[in-house]
Amino acid sequence: MTAVLSSLGVSGPSSGTASPARRDSSKRQQRLAWRAGERFSWHWAPVRVADTPWKIATASDPDGMLVDACQRQDAGEQGVIDPFWAAVWRASAGLDRFLDRYSLEGQRVLEVGCGTGRAGLSAAIRGADVTLTDGVSDPLLLVQLTVWRLAERCRVRRLRFGLDVLPEAPFPLILGSDVTYLRQLWPELNECLQQHLQAGGEVLLSDPFRLIANEFRDWIQGRGWDYEEHSVALDDDPQHPIRIMRLTRPSGR
Repeated sequence: MTAVLSSLGVSGPSSGTASPARRDSSKRQQRLAWRAGERFSWHWAPVRVADTPWKIATASDPDGMLVDACQRQDAGEQGVIDPFWAAVWRASAGLDRFLDRYSLEGQRVLEVGCGTGRAGLSAAIRGADVTLTDGVSDPLLLVQLTVWRLAERCRVRRLRFGLDVLPEAPFPLILGSDVTYLRQLWPELNECLQQHLQAGGEVLLSDPFRLIANEFRDWIQGRGWDYEEHSVALDDDPQHPIRIMRLTRPSGR
């Protein structure tokens, strides 16, 4: 068991010198790792987040998971959701880079559609008090592992656009990366943002300049949002930057 957990990047049984609280935390982490492993194959992916070396718990075969989901949908199975959350998208790296411009120490932050949780993790490393959410449960297993070292300032919750409202709302800052690619979800996303944003707060959404997000840009401005657009170049491919959409509500709305 110890060897398997070590290969997953999760520590094995604690030594006798560890405190009871630390041993209990280690056991809970091990149980969570096993739960995730029973659902799908995953691994630790080394990345730099907030200019800090980190490891993100990531699905090992996102393409295979998508093929499987499509085959189940084609067979008529109901309730099967495309696992786009399983990949680490560049848009989250761009949002991570954009947060360099913010002072987040002690700030309350919500990440919607978190997927692997990179944007929320970036805010937490910078000192924010972060609630990371997704509409499906599977990614939340991995996100809990990713933010384990920051558990004192991270909460992981299920949040379905247009259906759920978190009791912690409202938040002064909401983050979302690659959450605008499905036109049919825009009304629910808009509702979610309005329900969870504090008066005077702001929303930061990122995408890789997709054409569909150009439509979203025009659509969301027609729903009473003030809009600013920024571009973030990433070292891996400076010729294909990430767009940051900054949304705020006009005073009195």
